[in-house]
Amino acid sequence: MKTNIKNIKTVLRYFKEYKFKILLYSLILIIIIISSSIFGYLMGRAIEEVTKGNINYSILLLIINLVIEIVSNVTINIIYYFFNKIQCIISRKIGYDVYIKTLKLPAVAFEEMTSGEIVNRVTNDTEAIVGSAQQLIEIFARIISSAIILVYIFFNSYIIGLEIVMFLILYSFVVKHYTKSIKELGEITKKYNDKFTSLTTESIRGVREIKTLGIINNLSKKMNVIVDSLTKSTINETKERTDYDNFAIVMCSLLEVGVFITCAILLGSGNVSLTFFIALTYYIYRYTWIIDSLTNFSKSMSKMLVSFNRIADIINNKLYDDVKYGNITLNKIKGVIEFKDVTFSYPNEGITLDKLNVKFEPNKKIAIVGASGEGKTTIFNLLTRIFDNKEGEILIDNVNIKDLTEESLRKNISIIRQEPFIFNLSIKDNFKILDERITLKEIRKYCSLASIDDYIMSLPKKYDTILGEGGVNLSGGQKQRIAIARTLLKKSKIILMDEATSSLDNVSQSIIKKTINELAKDHTVLIVAHRLSTIIDSDIIYVVEHGKIIDFGTHKELMKSCKFYQKLHTIEDKIV
Repeated sequence: MKTNIKNIKTVLRYFKEYKFKILLYSLILIIIIISSSIFGYLMGRAIEEVTKGNINYSILLLIINLVIEIVSNVTINIIYYFFNKIQCIISRKIGYDVYIKTLKLPAVAFEEMTSGEIVNRVTNDTEAIVGSAQQLIEIFARIISSAIILVYIFFNSYIIGLEIVMFLILYSFVVKHYTKSIKELGEITKKYNDKFTSLTTESIRGVREIKTLGIINNLSKKMNVIVDSLTKSTINETKERTDYDNFAIVMCSLLEVGVFITCAILLGSGNVSLTFFIALTYYIYRYTWIIDSLTNFSKSMSKMLVSFNRIADIINNKLYDDVKYGNITLNKIKGVIEFKDVTFSYPNEGITLDKLNVKFEPNKKIAIVGASGEGKTTIFNLLTRIFDNKEGEILIDNVNIKDLTEESLRKNISIIRQEPFIFNLSIKDNFKILDERITLKEIRKYCSLASIDDYIMSLPKKYDTILGEGGVNLSGGQKQRIAIARTLLKKSKIILMDEATSSLDNVSQSIIKKTINELAKDHTVLIVAHRLSTIIDSDIIYVVEHGKIIDFGTHKELMKSCKFYQKLHTIEDKIV
């Protein structure tokens, strides 16, 4: 995966707001670091003055050197604080934007990317990017300082100057080789780390199901394979970095020894001064520091370049097409839904809906039945634009849903799924996340309609009870009733129920059915069901087979006219 300029620009635009501050801090840092270049000269001159017997002048030079060093180090620490502050703000902004962009990705993205990969892009990758900014600026400042020192060295001895230049040229080729290698290994490590994070997240969320299914050993084997691959990848990456570190150590040592031997020979022949010799003992470490810093930075850079790509993929949505909405708003919606010649297939699967043509009238309780995999839930997925149909049209009140604004579409359609998502918040906050202004009295009203208020009020903390991740502290039926209550709060004209009463006991199901019947008087209520007993009182029932509507009518009518419906009813009777 190559890092192109567009990916880098995507991230650098977050620095734009702070560019003047960054430039100011960088300029101050450069000036301070350049000023510190005089340390070596002052120390060398002070020692030489001692050999000449000028003790007072030598002490004065040492005091000046001390003052400059203290002021420089304190100022540098202050500058680093401001850099870290800016980096922290930018890191959080990037993380927030990646999070928001992730929520807007099409559904296919979550089928093709693991949850671990997505989580790591939101968290670890944002940290890797901004964490290298200060390091880069510091290296840049020290390179400028070292360039000035190099001029001083050439002025005193072109031989030593050429030694250093030749060494740096040789070293740059080696850095290029190792940077590429470490980057490639880093990409592999990140992929395995994504798998590790993903399986860990899924295992924690599904721990109860894992225990009851007795699959801990199976998951342990799967995790062991991932951990083994991650370990091998990390070891390979670490080995490459260690080889790089060892090479840097050898090269730095050769540079130091080579320069000191050359300088000693030149000093002995009277071609350089004692001041220059002493100064060089300070300055040579400036170049070895640069080498060491480049070594460390190349490690950070390799990770940073991988993160550039992964973040840009999300922010620019390079992996998937953006979901595009229109500019039409439906204010007083009637709730007429129509599918015209709609054909749809999931990625890497056969046709799910085949030229589907159906019209759902408002103010009715409408059911959609059929065997598993026949396309019932797909109708809901397309209507809510979780997925988009490539062929045909889906209309609401004669308006193509692709021409509606996102707000208009979401406002007018609510869906209650077989496994509703409950936030790890209090019961009250699970409602306030829809409407911050809602009162507890209003929440209780909707919960009463969904037959869940009595249970909530029996809890020690009542509506302040924390529900746990995914509503783990609730039964399946209780989660569905809270989801139904949230839908009632939303007041959507179109209500979709995907097996929404399948986990309810008979008493609760009877209460919810009464609520649905009341809603059907002035709403479009579509119900997908496997259990025909839950929808036999529907105003109209549509039968789906092989992605097409093969018949429709009331329960009594279909029992007379539709053999497929009769078969579904017979199978259910046998199961019961």
